[in-house]
Amino acid sequence: MADRGQPPRAPRPTTTSPGGAFLRKLQEHAPNSAQLIGFLALLISGAILLLLTGLTITTAVMGLIFFAPLLIISSPIWVPIGTVLFIAVAGVLSVCGFGVAAVVGLSWVYRYFRGLHPVGSDQFDYARSRIVDTASHVKDYAREYGGYLHGKVKDAAPGA
Repeated sequence: MADRGQPPRAPRPTTTSPGGAFLRKLQEHAPNSAQLIGFLALLISGAILLLLTGLTITTAVMGLIFFAPLLIISSPIWVPIGTVLFIAVAGVLSVCGFGVAAVVGLSWVYRYFRGLHPVGSDQFDYARSRIVDTASHVKDYAREYGGYLHGKVKDAAPGA
């Protein structure tokens, strides 16, 4: 009732300024509360991880500064010990690896001879048949041309 004495307001113009269009688009694409909370959680956890990374690097550098003289002084002890440990660990791991390979190989051979057709048995059978065929061809070739070579040897060494 207070606006009876005031002149009526003019309606807002329908044309909008470029800034108004930008604000309207921004409001249309505004995140909802779940997205906002997720973004805040991401921001906070990222900041905490960044802080922890800085603390870790600082601690590591300070530890190297303080313990480097001790490591340098005691290096004549640590280098041979490290070498021996490296060789021992490499040897144990090699033996374990060879043991596993032997068990797998023996398991494959056992399954092959039991007729269980392990993986790769078809390729093995094909290779075996190719070897047998090649050996028989070589044997036939030797029978066919073996006499020729034997005669040539007699010509070269008549007493042989």
